[in-house]
Amino acid sequence: MKMRYLAVFLVFFSLSDAVPAQERMSVQVREGQLREQPSFLGRVAATVEYGDRVSIRETRGPWKMVSIDDKGGWIHESALTSKRVVLQAGDEDVGPVADREELALAGKGFSREVEEEFRAANRDLDFSRVDQMEREWGVSVEEVSRFLREGGLNGGNK
Repeated sequence: MKMRYLAVFLVFFSLSDAVPAQERMSVQVREGQLREQPSFLGRVAATVEYGDRVSIRETRGPWKMVSIDDKGGWIHESALTSKRVVLQAGDEDVGPVADREELALAGKGFSREVEEEFRAANRDLDFSRVDQMEREWGVSVEEVSRFLREGGLNGGNK
């Protein structure tokens, strides 16, 4: 009987070494886009949010193929951290990796606070044209995808 337990233990031990542990990372941006190809021009397949834990399936340069729940896709490594992001006050948390201005710029836009600071520091500038462009020229993800597809650009998918 002891030999049977020893055999089961040895088989389990050898299998646990043969299957590498799956790497998990946290999303460190407010909203990340999972793409069908490892490219910023790839069609958006799904989105992930700050703090989501994703499993790494594959790596190609700075791109990671990830999965979470029933969704998956490619995301740039700059949107991920190997640290666990904790969203509850009082728990150990990931320290800030960037200040507010850097995060706003990384998100390709200003937060309301950053814009107010910039306006206060640059009172001579006329922002009315910028405000008008933002109101009138909003471009959706679907419009960008259609533009890429119709122009035959990489990532446009058919």
